[in-house]
Amino acid sequence: MQFIFRSLTKPSCQSQLHHRRTFVEAPIKRVRDRGLDHAVEKEKNLRPLLNLKNFIKSEPSKSVPVTVITQNRDSLQIPVRPIDFIRKYPSVFEEFLPGRIGIHPHIRLTTEVLNLDIEEQLVYQSETYKQQAADRVLKLLMISRANKIPLSIIERLKWDLGLPQDYEKTLLPEFPDYFQIVGDPSSSKGSEDGRALELVCWSNELATSLLEKKAMKGKLGYEKGMAIAFPMQFSRGFEMDMKLKRWVDEWQKLPYISPYENASHLPPKSDESDKWVVAVLHELLHILVPKKTEEDNILCLGEYLGVRSRFRRALLHHPGIFYSSSKIGTYTVVLREGYKRGLLVEDHPWMIIRNRYIHLMNVVKDDHKPISTPGGSSQKKKGTDRDGKGKGEEKEEDESGEEKEEAFYESSDAEVVDVSDQEYEEYKNESHKGVQKEVVDNRGRKARKMNFDGKRPSRKSESERAGGKQASKMKEYVPSKVSKRAKIHSRSNVRGSSQARSSLPRSKESSLPEKRTST
Repeated sequence: MQFIFRSLTKPSCQSQLHHRRTFVEAPIKRVRDRGLDHAVEKEKNLRPLLNLKNFIKSEPSKSVPVTVITQNRDSLQIPVRPIDFIRKYPSVFEEFLPGRIGIHPHIRLTTEVLNLDIEEQLVYQSETYKQQAADRVLKLLMISRANKIPLSIIERLKWDLGLPQDYEKTLLPEFPDYFQIVGDPSSSKGSEDGRALELVCWSNELATSLLEKKAMKGKLGYEKGMAIAFPMQFSRGFEMDMKLKRWVDEWQKLPYISPYENASHLPPKSDESDKWVVAVLHELLHILVPKKTEEDNILCLGEYLGVRSRFRRALLHHPGIFYSSSKIGTYTVVLREGYKRGLLVEDHPWMIIRNRYIHLMNVVKDDHKPISTPGGSSQKKKGTDRDGKGKGEEKEEDESGEEKEEAFYESSDAEVVDVSDQEYEEYKNESHKGVQKEVVDNRGRKARKMNFDGKRPSRKSESERAGGKQASKMKEYVPSKVSKRAKIHSRSNVRGSSQARSSLPRSKESSLPEKRTST
């Protein structure tokens, strides 16, 4: 990753420095983090699985026909054909024929997932969990300038906020002194009919960011407005040049403005404003239970707050604080500080339940026999992996992922930064060359293996490849299908005749008639 800076003349007064932005252009080369990529990828298909689990559990019969699941595929967010998705997780879903008649099979939940669902509901019903969830929503409302957020954005973030499926009926009414649902005429059409969640009472205790709490514990005499350095972690292989290090050091020394304070007085293109935006993103990701969320959720919230382009610019310019993973078909923003070696630093009851669901998804029953349906497919297919994709589909997803990754930088709407397409193309070409070299090496190994395992070439072919020289007249023709004993006998005759010739004088040897081979 390379960063380019524009040299500036020293301003006449110190106040002008805060209104300038020294970080102007940043051509970026992405460096992947395997641990964070794994933390994102392991939750693949978890949300659609839980959606389907809740859908089946909501039915009075606790079972649903496959045809009904197919009709609700989009709302359940099932990425593949429902019957293939169901048969991929035999430890979660069971197929059966009601009344043993030849109709479409029904789907019900296994005993293991029902027991885990009971534990999940106990977590949701605990007072400690409800209080923590309400505090997270309240902190999110206090970050907003208007102290109000549309319910459509809350709905997008409810998975990462750790809210129950029916949070509007179970959680929100229990905290009337925190927030309330109101109509929002200024909202766009189609966003939950203009409804929004509004702040009722401000909490000074909760309006303290994570970095401020750490600074108060570690530094004596800390006051608001003092400088606080963000913890940074870079992926292995990331190289920081001296210009970048100098800019980061100066940027860290700037005053820390709390994300719960109004920073509208700061110029949008100043370094102080950039640090405040980073503080907002840092606190937002810290509020979320898994310390990560989809990038679209962040940009949607940024658009409502009026800082969408500044959010995107901060994500691009601070790879030591935020990491963007392109796994599971979308971009996921991860707070680096929240993970260590690919694992969450904080233990949370909901994350423990979520990991148990992931473990259950990876359990395969040996005695599972799927029910065949007209036009259906069996669970195990040749060339299909655990996620139900063939090799061709996996290749298409990788290609689409690269296109999305390139489009992410090309479509950046940042105000003062553009990503160099040439740098990114060089990075892709270098990766492509490495793949081509590996393919050539594999071909060479394959060719050598074929030569080793194949038959040795005949003497006739060797003589022809040597330059078309005439074959030796002492060679005796031996049919290819003669017995092994006959071959040995013929070789001994040839060896004996050659020895006899060598024992004779040269004059007599030259007078012997030549033995002709039969044609």
